[in-house]
Amino acid sequence: MQEVVCENELQTKIFASNLAESLGKGDVIVLSGELGAGKTKFVEGILTHFGMQEEISSPTFTIINEYHNNKIDIYHFDLYRLGDIYEFENIGGEEYFNKGLCIFEWGELIEDILPNDYIKVSFDKGQTDDERKLTIETYGTKYETMDFTKYLSKE
Repeated sequence: MQEVVCENELQTKIFASNLAESLGKGDVIVLSGELGAGKTKFVEGILTHFGMQEEISSPTFTIINEYHNNKIDIYHFDLYRLGDIYEFENIGGEEYFNKGLCIFEWGELIEDILPNDYIKVSFDKGQTDDERKLTIETYGTKYETMDFTKYLSKE
């Protein structure tokens, strides 16, 4: 487990954009934290890295937003409104795991069926209104040697 403190939204986006350099097809990220904790800003940072920042929208009412370009397919899920894991299975959610980069807000709902290797980022409010503490846990072996602190840049 590693912790990273982002001083504001911009730093959260920069951290995610820097992390995206190491991500690609088949990678899975679970974002956990209360409403307004910075999960969607994190996704914005990933999309920015891949040149898709203009397309971001919170998928709260659609469950999934898909983003495509010639570099990568990104699937951004918001599972907040799902009642249980079976609803995710019924929409064919597991089929996305290997199709592209999958990002799950409120992904703890489906942790029992996630692939063996994934990254979980938990968002907590920090000492100021803008500060966020990100607790990063890796599952499986694929990411266990990653140093997530190197993706944080002060700006």
